[in-house]
Amino acid sequence: MILNHLLALTLAVIIDRLIGDPKWLPHPVVGMGKIISFFEKRLNKGSQRRVKGFMMMLILLIISGGVLFIIVYTAYSIHTMLGIMVEAWFISTTIAAKGLKQAALDVWQPLMKNDVIGARKYLSYIVGRDTTNLKEEEITRATIETVSENTSDGITAPLFYALIGGAPLAMIYRAVNTGDSMVGYKNERYSEFGYAAAKLDDLFNLIPSRLTGLMMIMFNRPALKRRRTECFNVLLRDAKKHPSPNSGWGEAAAATLMGIQLGGRNVYGGQVSERARMGDSLIKLLPEHILAANRLMIRTVFGFTILLWMIGGLWYVLT
Repeated sequence: MILNHLLALTLAVIIDRLIGDPKWLPHPVVGMGKIISFFEKRLNKGSQRRVKGFMMMLILLIISGGVLFIIVYTAYSIHTMLGIMVEAWFISTTIAAKGLKQAALDVWQPLMKNDVIGARKYLSYIVGRDTTNLKEEEITRATIETVSENTSDGITAPLFYALIGGAPLAMIYRAVNTGDSMVGYKNERYSEFGYAAAKLDDLFNLIPSRLTGLMMIMFNRPALKRRRTECFNVLLRDAKKHPSPNSGWGEAAAATLMGIQLGGRNVYGGQVSERARMGDSLIKLLPEHILAANRLMIRTVFGFTILLWMIGGLWYVLT
């Protein structure tokens, strides 16, 4: 099955690159969101909210993985090629390289026209921080941080799990990530109910995030003629500074490759959050660095896919 998974995930990368997520097709994440909203409204109250949140996530994972397992198993029982194609399509719905690239361009384009208000508007669609008063440099930084972090969350991590368990496990990962994005907040409403979602997301991203940071440096040429060994050192120095145990790996790698500095003052719901600085500020942060972040993302996905073929090939030979 490992070779089937490799073929399916590679086709999924191609499908996402060519067509992304067509709006006229139903998307599994929309269904996940409805399930989460259904249980959140009914369970996120009273006592034992942490237990209720765990039960919600368990139900979500059983539905997400179980339904897809039946679909994929049925497809493979008809014909191997049909199974691979079905897997490829569903894996493509768990990744979002095309959508992530376009979301970054949607912010970059108004900046090129000195339309800061328009850039803030499009940025607000993809970040959780307050964008109302952000200046050009802060908008640029937020966009780059989002692209670099979501290179793992939105692309390489589901591909990693697709290698291990095909489309069902990739979909389980996407369910975990969706749960975290909806209820995994450290605030009064979600700190207890979203605890399970947040911890599961940390666990699922532990390995993929680190591999992604390494592949980002391996498959991208550092700016300013820096050596890759220097970039690796900065990555190891700064990745752990991020409040998330995993998000810093993509951000630190992108920062050191571009010779810029990420992190700093963010505002969430009116509350100021001072994030540690990652990378060295060797050059001024400019809107064109958004395009550079997109290029880093694309090359990293290519390199990560090669890595998965190497791991899968070794797995196949040894077993």
